[in-house]
Amino acid sequence: MALKVAFNGWFLRRPDTGSGQYLIHLLEEFRKPEYGVSADVVEPPTQGDVAKLRFEQWEFPKAARGIEAEIAHVPYFGSAVRPRLPTVVTIHDLIPLVVPAYHGSAKVRLYTRLVAWAARQAKAIIADSEASRRDIVRLLSIDECKVHVIYLAADERYQPVSAPAALDAVRNKYGLPEQFVLYLGGFDQRKNVLNLVRAFAKVARGLGSDVALVLAGRPPQGHSSLFPDMHALIDELELSEQVRFIGEVSEDEKPTLYSLASCFAWPSYYEGFGLPVLEAMACGTPVVAADTSSLPEIVGDAGFLVQSDSVNRMAGAIIASLIDENLRQEHRAKGL
Repeated sequence: MALKVAFNGWFLRRPDTGSGQYLIHLLEEFRKPEYGVSADVVEPPTQGDVAKLRFEQWEFPKAARGIEAEIAHVPYFGSAVRPRLPTVVTIHDLIPLVVPAYHGSAKVRLYTRLVAWAARQAKAIIADSEASRRDIVRLLSIDECKVHVIYLAADERYQPVSAPAALDAVRNKYGLPEQFVLYLGGFDQRKNVLNLVRAFAKVARGLGSDVALVLAGRPPQGHSSLFPDMHALIDELELSEQVRFIGEVSEDEKPTLYSLASCFAWPSYYEGFGLPVLEAMACGTPVVAADTSSLPEIVGDAGFLVQSDSVNRMAGAIIASLIDENLRQEHRAKGL
């Protein structure tokens, strides 16, 4: 008899988010016959902030009980205060509690307190890294025996791409130069892209105009304290010819983009895991990452780890990744 598990499907229709990707791949795996699991997804009837709260606290627990599930799984930080059956929660990170700029409005803070309390009612909690596990135990006052680390993995598609036709197609589509530093991700304050731009200014002064910084990902709509104005800094540093925004990139194109990059930079202040770093490494791309939160666990000795606020060290690591072929090959071999 298959174990019947009900999955909270709030993020199922949002594959552009990390939580959406996590849920989609989790369901693909659990639905393989060798696991002996009946994976049933409960999707929300409506969208919106109020609808999300109602779904998490009432509709999902009721529906899970209604389909006679034996276990409920909430694949993000948003479980019910009064679960109707044993519940497992995956908490990818605790950004609203760890990073002051993300504490949010009074309503957001109230919601965070609610789901923090709800997490304590779970039978088990999954964390993506030891760093996240420590945050969960410390900040949510949860027994460490209940929190289990299950590392994420890059999708099988993330492998070095060497086919000339595939490389040329992506290079030509985005107008990519022969040598470039790649960043792929969000542009909010936590991602620390401004310091990457400042570091690249030093790289450009040292190596000349042939190297570019390519920024991939959904651009922010307007500017605020959480989304600083990158263009103003780029103009100030006279880098408009060398810093290129290419927008969102499809999942199918990402392995080729990583393979084309001379170096992948990820200077984030805080990450529960940092999947793009692992994807880049899986594609054989040298990595320069911040030495904060979970990133040392992911990178290890297979890349450079630098202080997020040290522009000079970041620039030095990028330059070394670009010009030291022996080091490039060493990091590539360790990362694959």
